Amino acid sequence: MRRINSRENTRYKALRRLVESSRERKKAGLSLLDGPHLVSAYGDRVGPPEQLVLSASGLDKPEIRAIVDRLGGSEVVVLSDSLFGDISPVVSPTGIAAVVKTPQPRSLPVRLETCVMLEDLRDPGNLGAILRTAAAAGIQQVFLSASSVHAWSPRVLRAGMGAHFMLQVYEQVDLVAAIDAFPGVPVAANATASRSLFDTDLSGPVALLFGNEGGGLSAALREKAQLEIAIPMPGGTESLNVAAAVAVCLYERVRQLAVKSRDSRPEFQ
Repeated sequence: MRRINSRENTRYKALRRLVESSRERKKAGLSLLDGPHLVSAYGDRVGPPEQLVLSASGLDKPEIRAIVDRLGGSEVVVLSDSLFGDISPVVSPTGIAAVVKTPQPRSLPVRLETCVMLEDLRDPGNLGAILRTAAAAGIQQVFLSASSVHAWSPRVLRAGMGAHFMLQVYEQVDLVAAIDAFPGVPVAANATASRSLFDTDLSGPVALLFGNEGGGLSAALREKAQLEIAIPMPGGTESLNVAAAVAVCLYERVRQLAVKSRDSRPEFQ
């Protein structure tokens, strides 16, 4: 273990740049995971990170010690509590962080499955919540347009709570081309659509399309959709937060699949 107590240390300065600058993260091809849950999820799904960063007091916590022992292939750096507090993205530092290689944008997969497509999403908290919901609902693929927030930013990672490592996340995607390659039904969420979500069969292969928090889907993507659906809002609200809308749609699909599975089971007398 390498211990660092000085703000003049070059390794510490590199960590500060990684935390403070998205340009530096992109240049280095690295991301920072904060907290035992995220670090453990990465270790379980991907493997040892490039570097584990601990606080001096965090090193004394059994939970953090266990993570360090389990991810033995990683370099370990121990910062004084004050230095760790400087790089921690949360008010109450957790005592552990990890530096990991940021997955690079990938080309479209050969086989597109039921998925979520997000156009020009801007809020990191929304994206993290959407990724978490998608993973929980059994979705494997999420596609982000070129102007969407970076999926591996610290705020998205925190909100995702490890969902990144359970999904195939594609960034910088030409969504029009992705829809053209999709073998199922593209379904656009649109608050003004006449068709209700609850009157729409989502149990087959579907690509659910959601737009920007302020402007919704572009005309180009709406034209590509075979169906437009709205979430009923009897309370009179104009629209839902996009993360909430995604959750409602995905869990309506989960409900429909559960009903179909129940109805297909043979009855025993």
